Amino acid sequence: MERVVVVGGGLAGLRTVEALRAQGHTGSLALVAAEPHAPYDRPPLSKAVLRGETEDTTVAADFAALGCEPSLGRRATGLGEDLETTAGPLGFDGLVIATGATPIRLPGDGPQHVLRTIEDARALRAALRPGARLVIVGAGWIGAEVATAAAAAGCRVTVVEAADAPLAGAIGAEVGSRTAGWYAEAGVELRHGVKVASVGHGGLDLAGGGSIEADVVLTGIGVRPETSWLEGSGVVLENGAVVDERLRTARTGVFAVGDCAAWWSPRFGRRLRVEHWDTALNAPDVAATNLLGGEREYDPVPYFWSEQFGRMVQYAGHHPAADTTLWRGDPAAGGWTVCWLSGDRLVAILAVDRPRDLLQGRRAIAAGAVVDTGLLADPAVAVKATVRA
Repeated sequence: MERVVVVGGGLAGLRTVEALRAQGHTGSLALVAAEPHAPYDRPPLSKAVLRGETEDTTVAADFAALGCEPSLGRRATGLGEDLETTAGPLGFDGLVIATGATPIRLPGDGPQHVLRTIEDARALRAALRPGARLVIVGAGWIGAEVATAAAAAGCRVTVVEAADAPLAGAIGAEVGSRTAGWYAEAGVELRHGVKVASVGHGGLDLAGGGSIEADVVLTGIGVRPETSWLEGSGVVLENGAVVDERLRTARTGVFAVGDCAAWWSPRFGRRLRVEHWDTALNAPDVAATNLLGGEREYDPVPYFWSEQFGRMVQYAGHHPAADTTLWRGDPAAGGWTVCWLSGDRLVAILAVDRPRDLLQGRRAIAAGAVVDTGLLADPAVAVKATVRA
């Protein structure tokens, strides 16, 4: 293979470049990135960057040593026989799509922040002044993390959520409702069941009438995969670039990784698209193997974490594959865990300040293990001890 082009300058794009060289690709290699920055980590943007603990999350990358030609500030605009970009076409023999995702914005002509890029994080941090009225739309992972930082900065924080509980879209209303008390503990007002019509110049206009005044608005209602530039390319688009369990698109020699890739998971028997750091870190190694002629399957146990309101929240697996929910520990008494099962097989786990539960549960899911549910319900019993031979 003479020339490989990687589209996307985030962690997934960089790791793809590194994996291709590590696995023996000796041809030319180019990285096309819409952002003008060298690749950087995104998880710290809503944590350390927003708290003012760091200014830079750049990932160490020696493009000269990698023999890679980086084209920063160059956006992909289409895919035909060549890759079309804002700086002209690029030919390729192999292509890896790693263009990530774009935040969803609300209607309205008022100012609203989103949190996806380093510029987004710096701009939002500058707005978090003591006494500022911050309204966050969306009580998801980003909303909770921003609320945590803003409350610590002395802002008057209100979080509005259309669903009946925080994190309802991510982990379900039953589990998400157990986190609602965290907001009040931090001095944050949580208003659920509230739908927003638009963002105005003085705050939010609510569906059905009414408004909420704000000095600063953050919209945290999710992202869309950055794949519109692939329309008409032969790459199937359905909530991302559709790929098989080897991360191959419908076009020969074209692969996709990271937030924009919707891959088939034999483990869970369904297509997944996971917008988290762990996917961006690990999928590129599999894509590189297969682009270079290998036959390697990508079927991980999805994993992510969130730091919010003084708690570490970790999740592994895919709970929509479950038919039973099982609790370990009392949410009112400190750390606790939720397990999701399909029959007696563990398929997902969420742990709050119980990292050992998460680690052992993730291993059990990866092994396809069945568990003793009676033992699993006892928080004093290690998760690994509940696995049946």
